[in-house]
Amino acid sequence: MNADALHRASQFLSALDADWAAHIARVGPCLHAAKPTRDPYEALVRAIAYQQLHARAAEAILGRLLALYPGQAFPSPAQLLATAPEALRACGFSARKLQTLHGIAAATESGLVPGYAEAMAMDDEALIARLVSLRGVGRWTVEMLLIYTLERLDILPADDFGVCEGYRRLKGLAARPTARQMSALAQAWSPHRTVAAWYLWRV
Repeated sequence: MNADALHRASQFLSALDADWAAHIARVGPCLHAAKPTRDPYEALVRAIAYQQLHARAAEAILGRLLALYPGQAFPSPAQLLATAPEALRACGFSARKLQTLHGIAAATESGLVPGYAEAMAMDDEALIARLVSLRGVGRWTVEMLLIYTLERLDILPADDFGVCEGYRRLKGLAARPTARQMSALAQAWSPHRTVAAWYLWRV
């Protein structure tokens, strides 16, 4: 994701209104950093670890997971499936998340979870529809894959707490917008909704 594209997005959002302009001036340039070297399987496993947790807690869980497989960057789906459930629970994964991880690993081996090249060729909504069929994988999880692995620049996770609360504070609203309202509001930010989300997370 090149700096020129991020700069153009920031300029576009700054021109929306005075609130956006002031916030973007205060935050500075967008420093959104994708991780395109990760395949969808790894991205989904990492996103599950982050679900409903503070970032530090999720990073600690992932650190313990990776420690189970010394000498490699990330466990393969087969390795994850072969690991004793007790060992994964000891990392900090709940029983529900453990079921989801096994489902993702099995779906990767069966081909339901696409490889990087296939995922890159898929439309956003088609990929979301395909992956939310997996137990425990919701739209937000796939949106994180789209944003951080596939480098899509027009994704707005409308039911993300940070996005909704960020917009509430940006606009001085009494209540957070609903996911439906957030989706409608964000239409005006297209095709730069990923960068809009990045700035809202920083309100």
